[in-house]
Amino acid sequence: MAGIGDEFYQATKYSLGKPTDYGPLLSPPRPTVVLPPPQTRSRASLPRLLGERRSWRKFSGEPADIGMLSFILWASDGITAPLAGPQFRAAPSAGARHPIDTYVVANRVEGLERGVYFWNVTRAGLEMIRKGDFEEAAVKAAAGQEWIRGSVAVFIWIAEFARTTSRYKDRGYRYVFLDAGHICQNLYLACQASGLGMTAIAALDDDEVNALAGVDGRERSVVYMAALGRRKIEWNRDNAR
Repeated sequence: MAGIGDEFYQATKYSLGKPTDYGPLLSPPRPTVVLPPPQTRSRASLPRLLGERRSWRKFSGEPADIGMLSFILWASDGITAPLAGPQFRAAPSAGARHPIDTYVVANRVEGLERGVYFWNVTRAGLEMIRKGDFEEAAVKAAAGQEWIRGSVAVFIWIAEFARTTSRYKDRGYRYVFLDAGHICQNLYLACQASGLGMTAIAALDDDEVNALAGVDGRERSVVYMAALGRRKIEWNRDNAR
């Protein structure tokens, strides 16, 4: 869509140079991991989660299991009423258009091979689009933010703008960004409930992220990222009291 919304989006991209050539994505049929059903019971109350939620940038490098990842994905933007339809999700979306797709860079997930995955929400599965260790690629994509090292996973949120702008025109760009914020806040609370730390990432190299996810950067493009992992607790006098 060529309009003021697209002009704004393109004009506000960060670029740190020529993006990496990651080669072609894996060809269909892609290896797909069916996620275990999310375990939705939690001992933590919403007021407690809200009170304790913080951004966390120090990870221990310890893994998390695939069941925890399944819960976190579901809580961020999963289908909450399967019998009613896929538009009923954990995060609200303007006009139920749901323009945001989640990609996962799996670094340390027990039961999941390292690689880059597309989360197929309706099938509750992760489709591998790139095989291998992409932790350093994620650091580069996040404009060199080294604290990402040691993370369990990095989430990349890719927007397909036309899902929303086909109805709301240029105004739809606002709604896409709001949708991404809803999803990210859900992820914060889900990580807090799971004993994980995370930090959202907006200072990113747009072209590098898009190259990693294998999207064109215009019709489908990154709007947000986040890294999550086991918290690294460093000793200090305050901790010893």
